[in-house]
Formats: sequence, C-alpha cells, structure tokens
Amino acid sequence: MKEKNFKRTFIEYLMMTVATLVMACGIYFFKFPNNFVMGGVSGISMILGAVQNVISPATAMLIINAVLIIVGFFVFGKHFSIRTVYCSLVLSVALEIMELLIPMEKPITDDPMLELVFAVALPAVGSAVVFNLGGTTGGTDIIAMVLKKFTAMNIGMSLFFVDAAIVVGGFFVNGAKAGMYSLVGLLIKALVVDVVIENINISKYFFIVTTNPDAVCSYINDNLHKGATIWEGKGSYTKENKTVIMAVMTRSQAVAMRNHIKEIDKNAFVVISSTSDIIGKGFRNSV
Repeated sequence: MKEKNFKRTFIEYLMMTVATLVMACGIYFFKFPNNFVMGGVSGISMILGAVQNVISPATAMLIINAVLIIVGFFVFGKHFSIRTVYCSLVLSVALEIMELLIPMEKPITDDPMLELVFAVALPAVGSAVVFNLGGTTGGTDIIAMVLKKFTAMNIGMSLFFVDAAIVVGGFFVNGAKAGMYSLVGLLIKALVVDVVIENINISKYFFIVTTNPDAVCSYINDNLHKGATIWEGKGSYTKENKTVIMAVMTRSQAVAMRNHIKEIDKNAFVVISSTSDIIGKGFRNSV
C-alpha cells in the first residue's frame, strides 16, 4: 500500500512539475515581453519591473512568492498546502533560470493577439492541471485566501478584486493598448481554466433500464472494473418489472459500455450523461 501511494504521489508531483513549467513558458515568453498584466504575482512583478530597473520581473516574482509563502505559513500554519509551496517555488525558479539562459528583449512575433492567445492558454492549462491535483502556484491565491479568512468575501470574489486591481495598475504603467489586451486576457483566462478543469474531470454516468441485470452488471464489474447501483422498478406503460442500473465510468469505458449494451440486452433503455464533479471511491475521495 505504501509503495502504491508513493508511486501515485510521485506521478502527481511529476505532472504538477510539467504543468508548472508550461505556465512558466507562457509567462516568460509571452506575458513578460508584451507587458500583458493579467493579474497574479506575474502582473505585480511586471509592474514593478516597469517602474524600476534594479530587479527584473522574474526576480521580483521570486521575492514576492517567497514572502507570500511565509505569510501563508504564519496565517494558516500546518494547514498551508505543501503542494502550493512546491509549485510556487518551481514556477519562480524556472522563470529565474529562463531569464539567465534565454534573455527576452522583445516579443517573439509582431502579432500581439497571437501572443495573447499563448499568454492566456499556457498558464491557464498549466494552472488547471495543478489545481486539479490539489495544488496552486501560490501568488495572489494566497492573498485571496488571507482576505477570505479575515473578511466576509469568498476566494473567488477576493481573487477577482486582487487581479482587477493589478490589471488597473497595468493600465497606468504600460498604457491603454497593453492594458486592454491584459483585460481581455484576464476574462478569457477565467473561462479557459474552468473549461480545462471540467474536461480533465469529466466522466459519464449511465442509467440503464433492463430485464437482464445480471449480464449488464457482470460486464460493468468484470470487463470495466467498475461498480454499479441497482433499483427494482416497473414500467408505467407495460407494467413489466425491470431493473434500473446506475454506473459511472470514464469516457473510454463509456464508449465500450455503449457499444456492448445492445449485445447484452437489445431492449435496454439507456440514458447517458456527462458530469465533472463526482465524489466517491474510484473518483474523488473527499469534497
């Protein structure tokens, strides 16, 4: 059991590392050169980098994240997530290394809209994967958590106000054009993160009305290695006794189930739907 848990934890941290590096690429290669201030610590760092020449945005981001991590430990103690600390440090160090090895003096292309797409997509996908694995990259997430602890605002509202304030700051520092691109990017980012998280977690659930429940449950248990819940029912029109089976499975398993259901019971009535929020054994073990 310990070996299995270690392997699972290792894979999760590996995935978080890759996702955080994807975020770092989006921030360093597309956000920084174009002055896209879309909230977060990266936005604060870019504003600081624009108003002084002592420290670079990457270095400023490392310092701010370190300070916020310390604040997080003081405020939340042992409940402060180690995964947040890990991802935050990986992101900050990766940006520092990129700045040393690949200096960026100007944007990669001369198309701001194309650069905005990558500036939004890469960090959004990376942060969605990290969040789905129970971590965050810290930054303004920590500020929002502190505001939630000491005020009546929830995390979503707190984060919105923090990011909105940073975007407004970008307007004054980088001008209206970069500011408007940043505002558009902030709005798109929120949508992309939600869509990615939902698609990562998406599963299919089946309601199967059948007169051959043993064969259906046997296929679900033995071939798909999933469980099922059954109810005894009666057709309102035919008055025939039937069994209702509810089962949840992955998308690939759902395809196999849909292809085989008519072979198992050609008269079965099947309802298939999608869900991305499932709590229980084999899916999420806690809220």
